[in-house]
Amino acid sequence: MNINEFLDHLNSGISVIGGLEAHQFMHQVSQDALRITMELNSTYHTPEEILLLMERLTGKKIDESFAMFPPFYTDCGKNIIIGKNVFINSGCKFQDQGGITIGDGALIGHNVVLATLNHDTAPDNRGTMHPAPIVIGKNVWIGANATILPGVTIGEGAIIAAGAVVTKDVSANTIVGGVPAKFIKKIDSSKEAKNE
Repeated sequence: MNINEFLDHLNSGISVIGGLEAHQFMHQVSQDALRITMELNSTYHTPEEILLLMERLTGKKIDESFAMFPPFYTDCGKNIIIGKNVFINSGCKFQDQGGITIGDGALIGHNVVLATLNHDTAPDNRGTMHPAPIVIGKNVWIGANATILPGVTIGEGAIIAAGAVVTKDVSANTIVGGVPAKFIKKIDSSKEAKNE
């Protein structure tokens, strides 16, 4: 198995069965991610160096407008897509095997967890993992300590309140919060613009 076959497996939603080929390859990818994140987190890096390390981690070109405050953690890295003008604050943890797409202008607060794998609920199959993508729309703001669970799409312009646990899709231009996250209010962009 190579990285493209591995990502195709994950992105088609096929389960990763413990001990089989995809699972063994997942462990190899994890070791590479751990090496790169250790380098990223162990000493000061300029913004330009952080960008280069994130490109190594993801295996993709990232726009120079990207910014991050380390530390940053992931056990894969290769299934992350980052848009333009994205900011990731310190302490974030991305479990990206199921796929994480971050839209242009997204702001991700301190200690946010993005988790794209669920273990099987049957005790005898607990080692089996089920990938599902997280998609973060343009200009989304995710507050500190929020957790986004597998399969969630966050619509453009939405705000996830600090500490929220998001278990289902979030509509565009809305604010959600709580555990589990619930609708708080609609964002009136014309009213917000007048306040500036």
